[in-house]
Amino acid sequence: MLIRKADDVRASEITEEKDYISRRGFLGRAGGIGLAALAGSPLLGASSVGCDASSSRADSTDEGSDVSLDDKLTPYDDVTSYNNFYEFGTDKSDPAANAKNFRTEPWTLEVAGLVDKPAKYHLEDFIAPYKLEERVYRHRCVEGWSMVIPWLGFPMARVIETVKPRASAKYIQLTTLLDPKQMPGQRRPILDWPYTEGLRLDEAMNPLAIFAVGLYGKPLPNQNGAPLRHVIPWKYGFKGAKSIVKITFTERQPATTWNIAAPNEYGFYANVNPEVDHPRWSQAKERRIGEFRRRPTLMFNGYGDQVASLYSGLDLRKNF
Repeated sequence: MLIRKADDVRASEITEEKDYISRRGFLGRAGGIGLAALAGSPLLGASSVGCDASSSRADSTDEGSDVSLDDKLTPYDDVTSYNNFYEFGTDKSDPAANAKNFRTEPWTLEVAGLVDKPAKYHLEDFIAPYKLEERVYRHRCVEGWSMVIPWLGFPMARVIETVKPRASAKYIQLTTLLDPKQMPGQRRPILDWPYTEGLRLDEAMNPLAIFAVGLYGKPLPNQNGAPLRHVIPWKYGFKGAKSIVKITFTERQPATTWNIAAPNEYGFYANVNPEVDHPRWSQAKERRIGEFRRRPTLMFNGYGDQVASLYSGLDLRKNF
């Protein structure tokens, strides 16, 4: 896994404050992240950090690296125009077309349930305590396509530690905004709105699991889940809740939207597993966006060394 921690970023790669402030309007349009959410961070999201779609950022040669030289970044234009975000429509081009005027400021996030520190946050206050890191991850969609994306975010574990879950908390549920006026897809009963997803607490605590506020060194575009989403790279893409407004800690496994809609097709765990086919197609191979050839799908999307122990003794065919 390629991780660039804030302490590793050279001074020459940091955007000058005066330059960053001049981009306030652009940031508001591009991703809806208020300046306060990123200002003061040692990693100020400038494209000068080196996010070049024509080159591979995955250049780590360290033993155990999870993104190889063969994993070219998916071009920014593809990442931001080919999306599943049913709140804005079911076609891959709908989110980019229908989310242009989506308002992400101000944004309130609620932490609730079995925690000692429940609270309602302004997004800026929620993000402020955490150092942003760049994470380059593979992603695999249950439909058979994949991408490689450089995210900007922070570990979910940091948030969990901050709010202090009680001993009885075993899961978290993440809930997306419900706003049919802004989200035209919610005007149709395609799914049981609002969109919800869930993880076991130990899954959410895994170092690979992050909350993302940007990609390619820029604030999250609306169609990619602005202003806050979570990213779980060893699971199929539908597990990633976008435009999150609530995080609830629970004792019992929470209901999740796609599992409610089609329990025989979309399990709670949704770990990338080439040995368990979707009822309507094989999961053995995938097509990386921008490529014509299909490649073998990797167990846990290639992150088995980091996450396989989470599922020791669990029947991954039954718990798909």
